[in-house]
Amino acid sequence: MMVYYLIFSFIVLVSIIFVLYIFRFNPLNVLSDLFQRLLQWVASYNTRRTIERLKRNKIIKEKKGIIPKYNALAEGLIEDYNLPLTLEGFNTFITILFIIFILTAFVLFKNMTMSILVSASMLVAAFTYFMMQSRIAESTKMEAIMDAEDLLCPLAKDGVLVAVKKVLESRDYLSPQIRQYFVQFVDNCENHGYTFKRAMEVLNRQLGPKFDNFAEKAIIFEYNERKGMADIFLDIVDENAALREINARKNRIFRQMNREFIIKSALIVLFVMYSMTGDTLRDFMLSTSIGRSINGLAIITICLSFARCQYLQRDISIKKEFKGGE
Repeated sequence: MMVYYLIFSFIVLVSIIFVLYIFRFNPLNVLSDLFQRLLQWVASYNTRRTIERLKRNKIIKEKKGIIPKYNALAEGLIEDYNLPLTLEGFNTFITILFIIFILTAFVLFKNMTMSILVSASMLVAAFTYFMMQSRIAESTKMEAIMDAEDLLCPLAKDGVLVAVKKVLESRDYLSPQIRQYFVQFVDNCENHGYTFKRAMEVLNRQLGPKFDNFAEKAIIFEYNERKGMADIFLDIVDENAALREINARKNRIFRQMNREFIIKSALIVLFVMYSMTGDTLRDFMLSTSIGRSINGLAIITICLSFARCQYLQRDISIKKEFKGGE
């Protein structure tokens, strides 16, 4: 019987190869074509949704809720990381990633509900991680801007453009993160025919809201300069000193929060590792539904604790900056 089965399978295989050869049929080409068509359809669908959303936003103001908040966070990540995606394209990518997480988790936990919960928590943790990196980068940029303002303000009495050129003379004065923008500012003023106001507005847009105060005063000083008027820049130095003090306190709070998260996560990981040391307990944790559920809950706990820790830090950051701005 086995021999007949092997002969039949061989005949079927040879027949399929013969048909493919005769009709020049390449399955890889077909799959590639289907994949390309799918990508085109998704791109077209996302483009239509983007146009509809932009039109809707012009007519109806977005209400407060979970979805608008998520959209704001997603658009913030797209802008911070310069992703070549619209909001709809980003959501499509997240959906595909979520499905991959679920399929991977299902192989490990053999339970669809637990797989969805674990995948959702991992996605939240990944989202939070990139938001954290964005916040750290923004904080570093803000520190660099404050350093630049502290250098420029005392020199502004001779003119802001002159002050910028003096600061640019040494490569050690300005952070490489923002130096290029000041070089472009000087170039716009001297070589590209920009007015001082226009060049400062471009610089302000590149550096962000932290530079608003300096930019506004620089424009006023440039076009309305009077004796003693350079003193308007001195309050920026005082404001930066106060903001640095707030940031130092804020960082101490963040370090304490992160330390507590690491300790709690380490305890959970140590428990899971200890459970793998004995054969009986290891079989229970890996082979039974209850044991797999415990492992899943450990992953969920760590992911959501990380997300909560970073969200609280972001919330503190916003409140502190708002108070400092007042």
